[in-house]
Amino acid sequence: MTARMPDPRTHIGARVRVGAGHARLLPAPATALEGAVECEFSVLSPGTERRHLAGPNREAGYMALGRTRGAWVLAPVPHGAAFHPGHPGAVHAPPGTGLREAALARFQMMALLGLDRLPGTGLDGAVVVGSGPVALGCALELARRGARGVRVATERRHAPIGTVPGVEVVAPGQARPARLVLDAAGDVVRAAALVAPGGVLGLLGTPEENTELGAAQVHRAGWTVVGMHELANRDAAAYQDAYRVAAAYLSERVDGALPAAWCRIVPGERAVELYGLLGAPSRPAEPVLILDWRPQ
Repeated sequence: MTARMPDPRTHIGARVRVGAGHARLLPAPATALEGAVECEFSVLSPGTERRHLAGPNREAGYMALGRTRGAWVLAPVPHGAAFHPGHPGAVHAPPGTGLREAALARFQMMALLGLDRLPGTGLDGAVVVGSGPVALGCALELARRGARGVRVATERRHAPIGTVPGVEVVAPGQARPARLVLDAAGDVVRAAALVAPGGVLGLLGTPEENTELGAAQVHRAGWTVVGMHELANRDAAAYQDAYRVAAAYLSERVDGALPAAWCRIVPGERAVELYGLLGAPSRPAEPVLILDWRPQ
């Protein structure tokens, strides 16, 4: 008798494709993936997906959420796709974690892992550049660590990130230089302008491929530049533990009304409309955008 080979696919049923500046909605798949978790919701990451939208045709998505044994599991697969709960990039939320907290924790986890890479830098007075989901996760992690006097530099005057405890929103032109600047928008040049001599620049957001930061500029200013990508030297156990810590913080120590102000849930059938707003002034104010793929 021939042994049955496991299905090599990690996901099936992407519901959105993007490319050449356009997004299109795909029908639900007619086939299933054995042992897979059905995607109920997926998170849209504006910066990453704007880049994908402008690139070649591809399946779109950042993070999908499904449930196993009643608890959320998140995996980096396309919007609406069913996926194996053992996906190598999956994280499992503690039982009882709410949907919004589960999504927010995924961004806070990025900052938790990134901040662990800093060279013993004090966190008080840090400046976070940006007000999107990566910046929000960073502000939440700084709050969890007890950082005081955190400023968020953003053009959005009334950005919801301003409701994170201990955070002050300032216009980029009004932000004073700081010993620690965390770029959460992929805008390295703007972030570097805010680093004090001898300070630290943390790259948490993903810069454009052609972004340049001059070595002579870094040398003369005495800066330390730290790459903070979440997958740098990733250990699977540490990855899951970081997510658990972030989810527990959000569930146990953050005012339960705040996640609703940071997240907007949109029916999956409106995904194309949402993509069309990503670069527009009328983009939803909430930094975390969640598509609902449940049958209506």
